[in-house]
Amino acid sequence: MTDDAPSATAKHTSPDQDLTMQSVTIGRPADELFAYFRDFSNLSSFMDNVERIDVIDEHRSHWVVKAPAGKTVEWDATVTAEEPGRSISWQSEDGADVPNSGRVTFTDAGARGTVVSATIAYDPPAGIVGKVIAKLFQREPAIQARRDLRRFKQLMETGEIATSSRTQTQLQEERA
Repeated sequence: MTDDAPSATAKHTSPDQDLTMQSVTIGRPADELFAYFRDFSNLSSFMDNVERIDVIDEHRSHWVVKAPAGKTVEWDATVTAEEPGRSISWQSEDGADVPNSGRVTFTDAGARGTVVSATIAYDPPAGIVGKVIAKLFQREPAIQARRDLRRFKQLMETGEIATSSRTQTQLQEERA
């Protein structure tokens, strides 16, 4: 039996799946944020562990994501539901290195902008051991979702992502 409730309230989730929910308020209109997010090729600009996303067609994409110990994981994802300007849901296809599904919603917050909420369900590779390793390497999805939403906020509000470290280019310029 399948449960068509939103993941945050679903009654029939797999006991092997982890669920993470994160939200951030961004000072931009929902339609603008949705449009940027919906172009999946943009996501690697603020999702730190995403190496690349290849858009296959309007509903499918191929993801390559950094994993612990210098490895990568890959999967194809399909958009399962979409309300332009309001929400988008997806599900990884069979054979994914990390089976996952999720939903991102864009809720008008009046003069404050838009509340962007991400709910992600995933099966950690190697079960609990894989989850512990991912947490140690700061690659655990709950940690990443929080950081990625913060970077999305910075990018959408200021046009850039603040960093406390200097880039290779900055170091070379200082030495010259």
